[in-house]
Amino acid sequence: MTYKSNPSFVLRGVDHTAFEERSVPKVGPHDVLVEVKKTGLCGSDVHYLVHGKIGDFVVKSPMVLGHESAGIVAEVGTKVALEPGRSCRKCEACKSGRYQLCPDMVFAATPPHDGTLARYYSLPADLAYPLPDNMSLEEGALMEPLSVGIHSVANLGGFRSNQSIAVFGAGPVGLLCMAVAKALSAARVIAIDIVPERLAFARSYAATDVFLPPRIQEDENKIDFSKRVARQMCAELGIEERGKQAVDLVIDASGAEVCIQMGIFIVKIGGTFIQVGMGASEITVPITLLIAKELKLQGSFRYGPGDYTLAISLASQGKIDVKALITHRFPFEDALKAFNTNRTGVGPDGKGVIKAVVDGPRD
Repeated sequence: MTYKSNPSFVLRGVDHTAFEERSVPKVGPHDVLVEVKKTGLCGSDVHYLVHGKIGDFVVKSPMVLGHESAGIVAEVGTKVALEPGRSCRKCEACKSGRYQLCPDMVFAATPPHDGTLARYYSLPADLAYPLPDNMSLEEGALMEPLSVGIHSVANLGGFRSNQSIAVFGAGPVGLLCMAVAKALSAARVIAIDIVPERLAFARSYAATDVFLPPRIQEDENKIDFSKRVARQMCAELGIEERGKQAVDLVIDASGAEVCIQMGIFIVKIGGTFIQVGMGASEITVPITLLIAKELKLQGSFRYGPGDYTLAISLASQGKIDVKALITHRFPFEDALKAFNTNRTGVGPDGKGVIKAVVDGPRD
């Protein structure tokens, strides 16, 4: 079969993008070719645009952006959500069921691998998840960030019914972590953010309680600030170190040093702290308290086995409304405008951005 052209949105360097005509991706014997229809923009996409790197992942050659996508399987017509990471399937991590840690992972829009903001993207057939009839392609694109929330809350965090969770950062991933906890019948979902509008949305979406931290005082170091704010948060929200009023699980989706510190201060004795947000590569942590509380502190990286399946199940059953997060939509030719909207946090309409979605190239 002869396929159409493959227009792609390419990052050429810091703040340098272009639309390029790329060759149609090759399809192996166990792969499918997907015509991408919807792509959500992620903070990591914007980070590559602005800084050209994230940690050790450095853009050294032109790279197609995008990794939160859904589309139609070419020649078949099946609607699918794309899990955009191809692991080797042979290493110790893959064989032990932790393929997200594969050293040879080929992940969309992570240097040097191209992403999904193009007409076509190929991937292993088992990583193209069929969407139920009651789910749209827009919702399918958000299965990627929802899977991040499921991996951190349900999988690594071991969150159970009637437990309490506190989530630092009310951006898309933080909100989806809250939504996962709510879908799992949380007793309490506490949202913490420095933007009042985001807290208002969090309360309407999944949070039972919200907290707006005060500003740091002049000459106050970060640890002292974090202690003070943690005490204030516990007093205002009735959070205790043990028992029914304790916080079982803390998720940091902000990456901010003070939020990580606060999370360690407020989580219950014997509780769990999961780090999802990426921030500074080195921070100060109250390690003695971590020991004395015997906390489980773990990083969460992308998603693993079963996370996409659960994401689709919860969304299709109406237990998580991912479409409510979509605030801005753009045609493919306005991809740069979409990125700038994500970058500034305010759309052309003057409204705050939660999630922007870009259409695939027009026929």
